Amino acid sequence: MMKGFRASVQRIVPLAWPVFIGQLAVLGFGTVDTVLMARRSPTDLAALAVGSASYITVFIGLMGIVLAVSPIVGQLFGAQRLREVGHQAWQALWLALGLALIGCALLAFPAPFLALAQASPPVAEKVRGYLLALAVALPASLLFTVYRGFNVAVSRPKAVMALQIGGLALKIPLSVALVSGVPALGIPALDVLGCGLSTMIAMWVQTLIAWLVLRRDPFYHRFELAAPGQRALHLGSMRALLRLGLPIGMSILVEVTAFAFMAIFISRLGETAVAGHQIAANLVSLLFMLPMGLSNATSTLVAQRIGAGDLRDARRLGWHGMQFTLMLALLVGSAVFATRTQVLQIYTDNSAVVAAAMPLLAWVALFHAADALQTSAAFVLRAWRIATWPLLIFVLALWGVGLGGGYTLAFTLGDALPTDWRGANGFWIASTVGLTVAAFALTGLLAWVLARQPKSAEPIDTTLIPTT
Repeated sequence: MMKGFRASVQRIVPLAWPVFIGQLAVLGFGTVDTVLMARRSPTDLAALAVGSASYITVFIGLMGIVLAVSPIVGQLFGAQRLREVGHQAWQALWLALGLALIGCALLAFPAPFLALAQASPPVAEKVRGYLLALAVALPASLLFTVYRGFNVAVSRPKAVMALQIGGLALKIPLSVALVSGVPALGIPALDVLGCGLSTMIAMWVQTLIAWLVLRRDPFYHRFELAAPGQRALHLGSMRALLRLGLPIGMSILVEVTAFAFMAIFISRLGETAVAGHQIAANLVSLLFMLPMGLSNATSTLVAQRIGAGDLRDARRLGWHGMQFTLMLALLVGSAVFATRTQVLQIYTDNSAVVAAAMPLLAWVALFHAADALQTSAAFVLRAWRIATWPLLIFVLALWGVGLGGGYTLAFTLGDALPTDWRGANGFWIASTVGLTVAAFALTGLLAWVLARQPKSAEPIDTTLIPTT
């Protein structure tokens, strides 16, 4: 048993670590902005918190729809149907451009998000400018999502990682210059707007380089991306993408909004409270990159083995990947909990903000472990093209138990609760419980799905794998 587990881990890790490093670079965009704003003023940090939550709500939901390309391409690649792999990549690109139009409109007119946050006029003004810059960045972000999902599905995550690191290397000096200003060049201090503009520039540069790589790297010739007919919009393929992508996108949207809306609601408690939450949220997001990378790699390998018809290996890889992800999450979460005072001092020296964030980090170990398990289970289910039932689980567990329960604890019950259960703490307590419910429910669903799969090791037609 241990030998089989070790063999699975040895296959997962080479795919996981580039995804992990690349996602750390992506998170670095928000981390750099959080550190810069934390050292300016609580107003700027509050604007970043509300603006980031609004952008993530829009982008992540649309990103999830586009990422349906990953399990589809993974199965086709495993079956060595390479021309169809290239065809699916083009369909995902068209889908990304269409979704970008919707997302840009939502970011350019953010009144609903500002109303939910009950943002003060100074904060609201800063949020509008920040989101307008990100509206311009959104098409590039979604197009790069196709590049990312495609490359991971064909076991080439290092190509994505290199560009994500390059994007961060460009983002850091741009953010510093635009946030603080460069008088010698006539650039004024733009505060949170500078964060948005630097992201916009970095994302477009990153995406244009990805396009050049696809055109010139011989690795991609096998997929016949430039062949006649490959670029044409195909309604049947688009329907297949949407049939899988919409529930995946909605699931990710539910997951992210359950967390992002915490920032919007907590902002009602004041700038210091939401600033403390922003730091804790950024830290949890940083930790999340490890299970995200492992889950992505596990899902890729499972999808490829499904396409090749080796269902026994697909099952084994799925379970072993989940076990390994949970083990590492428990270790990392416990280490951060033990050193939380030192970690917070890296973000800010504002004693009020540190005091607001400190009790939130008390939940980090349990929160992170539950988050890791539910993410791993959800990714493995997507490899089998199972997306609708996970969506229902997310709605009940994360919106119902997590966000709804958090709102009740924070704002409704009042003096009926101990002090430690109110305010921002209430949201974190309920979110931890919600993630735990989701983790157990998704794991049970995966066990049920696998029990229904045939035992045959013959190659299978990937178009016949049901979406549930």
